[in-house]
Amino acid sequence: MGKRRTLLLLLLVLFSALVASVSGYIDEEEESEQKTQGEKWFLLRHLHDVVKTDAGSMRLVKGGYRRGSFLHSPMHIGFISMEPNSLFIPQYLDSDLVLFVHHGEARVGHIYRDGLVERKLKHGDVYTIPAGSAFYLENRVDQRLRIICSIDITSESMGWNAFQSFFIGGGTYPTSILAGFDHTTLSTALNVSTEELSTFLTRQSSGPIVHLSGSHHTNIWTKFVAQKPHQRLAHMKRVANFGDAASPKEDESTWSLRKFLFNLLNREDFVNRANHKAPSTYNLYNKKPNFKNDYGWSKKVDESDYSPLKQSGNGVYLVNLSPGSMVAPHVNPTAIEYGIVLKGTGRIQIVYPNGTLAMNARVREGDVFWVPRYFPFCQIASTNGPFEFFGFTTSARRNHQQFLVGKNSLMQSLRGSEFAAAFGIGEKRLKRIANAQHEQVILPSSSSSPRDKTITEPERKEMAKLERIIGSLGNDMFMGFV
Repeated sequence: MGKRRTLLLLLLVLFSALVASVSGYIDEEEESEQKTQGEKWFLLRHLHDVVKTDAGSMRLVKGGYRRGSFLHSPMHIGFISMEPNSLFIPQYLDSDLVLFVHHGEARVGHIYRDGLVERKLKHGDVYTIPAGSAFYLENRVDQRLRIICSIDITSESMGWNAFQSFFIGGGTYPTSILAGFDHTTLSTALNVSTEELSTFLTRQSSGPIVHLSGSHHTNIWTKFVAQKPHQRLAHMKRVANFGDAASPKEDESTWSLRKFLFNLLNREDFVNRANHKAPSTYNLYNKKPNFKNDYGWSKKVDESDYSPLKQSGNGVYLVNLSPGSMVAPHVNPTAIEYGIVLKGTGRIQIVYPNGTLAMNARVREGDVFWVPRYFPFCQIASTNGPFEFFGFTTSARRNHQQFLVGKNSLMQSLRGSEFAAAFGIGEKRLKRIANAQHEQVILPSSSSSPRDKTITEPERKEMAKLERIIGSLGNDMFMGFV
């Protein structure tokens, strides 16, 4: 008898291992097929270095047309990383920028209505910089700065299907756009000698992101950003009137930069006039959730919350899911959606218009995904921890997401004889299916049970019948092994 039990146990173990290996093989095959088809379109994992220096970097995942496909992703997602005490030198882009501070603090300066505006950015802040507006970024705190930004390539980007930086400051690397002018013309425009101009345009060689101390090449930037706005304003007035000479200890090139910036703006009060009129920042983490339940929360910011988003035409959002929960299958009828995983792991499922699975991909921290307008999709958190992702939408107007299942979903709104006929079932059965899910927007995992879930007597009988069937199958299996 003991030998028979041992043999039976061994056969059961072997059978379980066989089933697991076969199912694992099938899962791997399905996952591999989905990766070759869907992931190459909807997961943006190819990071390109746009800027890379000792002081920081900017990396980019590119949108754009997919070769041999009708799918079009009209946005790049940028990742800016800056070391402590560093500066992203003055430039302007041919595309609108929406900045989100993922980690650290920053100071941004940019031109707004012919004036220089400066804003402090902290963790969770959103800020916009319009196309063509000169700006710089500075990290003065003792921690690395990480910024996620959207770069709209549907703007007037000269048809290059990419954004272009025009560096105002620069030298041998990067080259300032001023260097392209004839030196006689430029020296006349700046009212400086050609010798001083030549020095001014060749001193910087450290790259677009520079350290603000410890380097001869960065003295010009160190002195420029170290001053307070009212000090810069005072220096501008002195230089403009040429009434006071620079201190012998001042770097001549620093004064040339001040002259250039003043002549560029042609305003004596370029700091004070603009600062109080310019938009402020908007902090996502301080915003109350638009939706919240026991399984997670979501926040959305559009032009009605933060008017500068109207300029870029983009919205932003932030979602946090508890382990195992999901955002119910839904559709964006007015916008393309981009997501960046900030924390945890999960899965993104996207469905083609013909009702077939386009992608079922596992995503982790740092991954970028996008979902075309009208495509049904959902996000599912792994069971081992929370899942948080931030993102952009291509519409600054309120994006009325259409949820396909759950309470207050299309499944509820459309139920009736016509909808039942579409599925080939009766209205009572459709009603039972539509009412089975008591939650909305963010749904619990399959292992969780809603608090108000009750099992009806017919459901109890069905479960008992199912248990008897499973039991009889198990007995037949055991007899076969014995």
